[in-house]
This record gives sequence, C-alpha cells and structure tokens, in this order.
Amino acid sequence: MKVLEVENLCKVYEGFALNNVCFSLEEGKIMGFIGRNGAGKTTTLRCIQNLAHPSSGTVRFFGLDFAAHETDIKADIGYASGGAHYYLRKTLKEIVSVTKTFYENWDEDAYRRYMARFALNENKRVMDLSEGMKVKFNLVLALSHKARLLLLDEPTSGLDPVSRDELLEIFLDLAGEGVAILFSTHITSDLEKCADIITYMKQGSIVASKTTEDFINTYRLVHLPESVTPEQEQHLLGVCCSKKGNTGLVLAEDARWFDGAEMTLPDLQDIMGHLEKNKEGESHA
Repeated sequence: MKVLEVENLCKVYEGFALNNVCFSLEEGKIMGFIGRNGAGKTTTLRCIQNLAHPSSGTVRFFGLDFAAHETDIKADIGYASGGAHYYLRKTLKEIVSVTKTFYENWDEDAYRRYMARFALNENKRVMDLSEGMKVKFNLVLALSHKARLLLLDEPTSGLDPVSRDELLEIFLDLAGEGVAILFSTHITSDLEKCADIITYMKQGSIVASKTTEDFINTYRLVHLPESVTPEQEQHLLGVCCSKKGNTGLVLAEDARWFDGAEMTLPDLQDIMGHLEKNKEGESHA
C-alpha cells in the first residue's frame, strides 16, 4: 500500500521554485531524501504537510487526499526536524503533557521506552539539553503516537555516531512493523545502512527516485588519467579532486569509454558530490 503519493507538487518563491515534484512511498519502506542545502528538501516536506502552502499539485496519504482529510491524516503522521523549538524553561514532562492531548492514539508505553532508550530525563528543562538530546526528544514525540508514517528532516543532525546507529536500528525495527519513513539527511553513510529508496533532489526538481541498489548501480566512479579525450569528457557527469587524484562519475553504460582506467562502484557521497558539480540544469539519473 502506498502511504504517500506526491504528484506535480509546485511551490514558487522569489528566486526559487519546486518544479513538479513527484514520488511515492510504500508502507514498511525507508526513503532517503538527499540533495545539497537549498535544493528544496525542507520546502517539499513542509508543503506535503501544508505547513507551507503549495502553489499546485496533489498529495495523498494512505490513499486519502490530504486537502480533504488533513486532521485525520496528521494523527497518523510523525514529523521531526533536526532542531527542537520549545519553551526553553519548560521541562520535557510539561511539554509531553500538552503534546499528547493532540493525539488520541498516544502510546504512553512507547513514550517511556523511547525516553529510556535515549536516556532522557523528563524532569530536565529544554534549556539544559544538549543539541543532540533535543533531537532525541523531538524524535521521541514523533515516535510515541503510533504513526504510520514518519517525516523527518535531518533527524540525525547533532547526534554522535553511536546515537545515530541506535536511531537507524529503531528505523529498521519500525519499518519491519510496517511504518514508512521518509527522512532527509546530508549523512549519506546513514542511508546506506537503512534506506530502501533514494530520492535525489537538485534545484527544486527530483532527479531520481529509485531503490538504493538501482540508484548506485546507475553509475561508475572512474579514476581519471592526467588527461582525458574530448569524447571521454563528454561522458563525465562531474569531476572531483583529491590527494589521490581526480575522479569522474559516469553512467554505467558509458564506462566503456574509459577502458583501462581504474573503475569502482561509487557510494552515495561519491554520486552526490560529483553530480552537484555537473553543468547546471543537466540530469543523468
């Protein structure tokens, strides 16, 4: 079952626009939403929840039109961003006491489990939390009302590697229970551990939305010689420099143009880094 369907979503600002954004997500699947700062990821997440009003397009959750069923749908969605914005002098317990009144399906046992798992003390004030602890608390609220879909904007920002791994384990457990998760992140190594699907956005448009395996297998990373031929240059999607030399990203089908060169399967960071150096407006995914 598709829990989220986005069709031709547009949002126009001065100097920026979402351009006919389309993608979908099925229950029990984890989607990684990637793209550089300013690509439109946060705007997309806000528009699909009507936190920012889209200029046009259709959004459906659980097969229902969001515009017609917004209140009911939001009870089944958990949303969290990388930062927590609460009254600094309030305790976590006070914030929770208000938050749970908005959800008929609030799960007190789940709330207690996640608070213990993240080692959070509900008697602490927000101002006494580290940035990482604020992120964890924001996630606890999103996870504690039996949401069928989690929309997470940079959920692992501010977390140490151990805490990030712990969170990814929770994501995998939830997906195994049928919960769908869409989260944006710049930490692409996290996605390689858990994401079923990669949706890549550039300059307000969706460049690709594929299974993680298919997305990676679309490309090859070529270790370039000191000089390349004009024919080879035409097939390079982007070039990056390092102490080990120059590397270029090519489509797997174009790898034949680089016979004899060292070639490897890229990771997500390789792909994103090279594609962002591509000529403006081009798409090859």
